[in-house]
Amino acid sequence: MTLENKVALVTGAAKGIGLATARRLAELGSTVVLSDIDRDQGAASAEDLQSQGRDVRFIAADVSNPDDVDNLFKQIENEFGKLDIAFNNAGIEGRLVPIDQATIEDWDQLIGINLSGVFYCMRGEIPLLRAAGGGVIINCSSIAGLVGTAGGGIYCASKHGVIGLTRAVAIDLATEGIRVNAICPGAIETEMVSRVLAERPEQRKVIESMQPIRRLGTPNEIASAVAWLSQDDAALVTGVTLPLDGGWTAQ
Repeated sequence: MTLENKVALVTGAAKGIGLATARRLAELGSTVVLSDIDRDQGAASAEDLQSQGRDVRFIAADVSNPDDVDNLFKQIENEFGKLDIAFNNAGIEGRLVPIDQATIEDWDQLIGINLSGVFYCMRGEIPLLRAAGGGVIINCSSIAGLVGTAGGGIYCASKHGVIGLTRAVAIDLATEGIRVNAICPGAIETEMVSRVLAERPEQRKVIESMQPIRRLGTPNEIASAVAWLSQDDAALVTGVTLPLDGGWTAQ
């Protein structure tokens, strides 16, 4: 696989799935823009990749802030004039509580980052993808975008919304050479999952048992799927929701 001469953007790229994907895209030859709200960790991750000879940049942005997002794409346009690949990965898990115990602030934060953030980014990405003559958008949903989870009402709503947005925009852009897909990771070994399990350590074995492969996935496994969707070999794939869950939703 190769992504030579491509410009890629990865949001939520300071660590975890985002960083693993940025690394993979850079290894395949892309110039990669890492973006994250965490300036220190994002800059450190970019410097680490640069020390390995990778062509990467870091631009701080809060995806829930439309002004931040507009500035992100102005910088990408000024430096590169185009965009070929966008992985809209930034997201949070929020509080796992029954919906009647959730607050308006819980709703606003989760929807603002997980769903509005994808909308803001796609709105900025599409003109730059058109300038490149086509390209790929990959949105990070979740298996919680396919099923319900106890205590995860707002999170599920945000991730279901990402899938609906992905499908509709894929149809809108199908004749323009811009493919739009969503991935749905299951339980992956990330800091986000670690935070959840730190509160409920007894749940690790339960979660592992729910994935037929009997283990959690890794960020590198998600990165490999995103890299494949970014290739011309996946030219027929658009409007797809791809579970990456070790068989969880096949049951």
